[in-house]
Amino acid sequence: MTKILDQFGKPIDRVVLDEPQTARISALQNQYLTPMLGGLTPTRLARTLLEADQGNLLDQHRLFADMEERDGHLRAEMDKRKNAIVGLSWDIVPPRNASAAEKAAAEWVREVLQDAVDPLEDLLLAMMEGVGHGFSSVELEWRNEGGELLPSFHPRPQEWFRLDRSRTELRLMDATMDGIPLIPFGWVMHTHGKAKTGYMGRMGLYRTLVWPFLYKAYALGDFAEFLETYGLPIIVGKYHSGATGEEKDSLMRAVTALGHDARAIMPAEMTLEVQKITGGAGESAHLKMMEWAERSQSKSILGQTLSADTGANGGGSYALGQVHNEVRHDIMRSDARQLGATLTRDLVYPLIALNRGGVDGLSRCPRFMFDLGEAVDLKAYADALPGLVNIGLKVPVAWAQEKLQIPQPKDGEAVLVPAKPESQPPAAAALTLQLGTGTAALSAEAPDPSEADADQLGAATAAIWTARIDAIKAMVDQATDLTALQRDLVAAFGGQPPEELVKIMTAAMALAEIKGMADAQAGR
Repeated sequence: MTKILDQFGKPIDRVVLDEPQTARISALQNQYLTPMLGGLTPTRLARTLLEADQGNLLDQHRLFADMEERDGHLRAEMDKRKNAIVGLSWDIVPPRNASAAEKAAAEWVREVLQDAVDPLEDLLLAMMEGVGHGFSSVELEWRNEGGELLPSFHPRPQEWFRLDRSRTELRLMDATMDGIPLIPFGWVMHTHGKAKTGYMGRMGLYRTLVWPFLYKAYALGDFAEFLETYGLPIIVGKYHSGATGEEKDSLMRAVTALGHDARAIMPAEMTLEVQKITGGAGESAHLKMMEWAERSQSKSILGQTLSADTGANGGGSYALGQVHNEVRHDIMRSDARQLGATLTRDLVYPLIALNRGGVDGLSRCPRFMFDLGEAVDLKAYADALPGLVNIGLKVPVAWAQEKLQIPQPKDGEAVLVPAKPESQPPAAAALTLQLGTGTAALSAEAPDPSEADADQLGAATAAIWTARIDAIKAMVDQATDLTALQRDLVAAFGGQPPEELVKIMTAAMALAEIKGMADAQAGR
């Protein structure tokens, strides 16, 4: 039997793929999750993080899970970051100079993953858990469908893993000190923040967010205590100087009943005063601490705060909002690139290796890539490209289609075609150029489309534009400033149709800019 090599060139035993690896570790299946936030103090938090640095990740990731469950702001910001990835388009791209087999393998993987749309989206969301925890683990269960081995995805909690003695490799927890190594082709193990130096236990974003979370929890508890003490008005009962003990007790019962039921009776000689608390310094300090913590969380997760803040603290100009939005896009692109690399290694490669006869190394494996191209202004390109092409600029079709995000049509695929132009009567195009004190006349007879073929028409048009460009170059060389150049252009070409005049002015401004850069480099 032909041996299958994993992503790192080591042979694997297909027997281990008959069932998930965790099915053989009963201790993990019976493990109960224990909340970590009860009695959380700075000392206990520091001890939890220190244990994670030493390889024991259990308490740290239990704490991280509790944080996201109990902090609504933290959950909302993390969901924004996760869902930004799910909304991206993706593709399976063959390697450079791909062979026919490599292209066929890429097309097969694309079809397999497109047929599993919902499971793939769930997989992406599960992998994005690695942003906060530092890593996310999804176990693969291979099933046979029509002679093909296809995966089912089972997200596993971070509490099931520990670090080895070097604190750089994740392993499944069991009764041993170092744990069990993960089997190849058995996991999609996404490690987020690979460029960060240090040990695995320190790579999660929650390591940064845990301190604002703790300060916010303390501020919220103090604020609740403040409201409990001073949030209700103080009711003062006054008795006369000769009141007996029974009368005083009656007054206290009236004060207590009034505070709870807003109804009370008391002797006529006694009075009650309701005093309102007017000092707001304590409330303001608590809320400011909570606002600081939430702004820190937003900046750590999304790189900005305008998408989360409202009111006085969330105001900002449109330009500032655009800058903040660009920061979010930078983070999204980084997340997408890291996810794509993990999916290529842990999902695309195993799919091809198990079903298509193997891959010549990970470098020749088709890649899972997200579409990170930004939307362009189609109208701006449609207006600019014809003018640039008409003045002789050579624009590759592949570049234009990539910029406009228009895919290359496949063989036999229907495409849009331009409408046939209406017949135009033959006309003569006259071009008059005023150069300095002299006048040069250039005339070209426009061929009749009914009598001349497309090549002749193109040659005539090119000749006209060659003459125009020569004249424009002469004007640019003689002009002393842009105002003089514009005046000369209008005088020479003012009689042209508006669309032609726009092309002429575009060419002139481009030549003027090139001449200006050349003069600056020459030190003129």
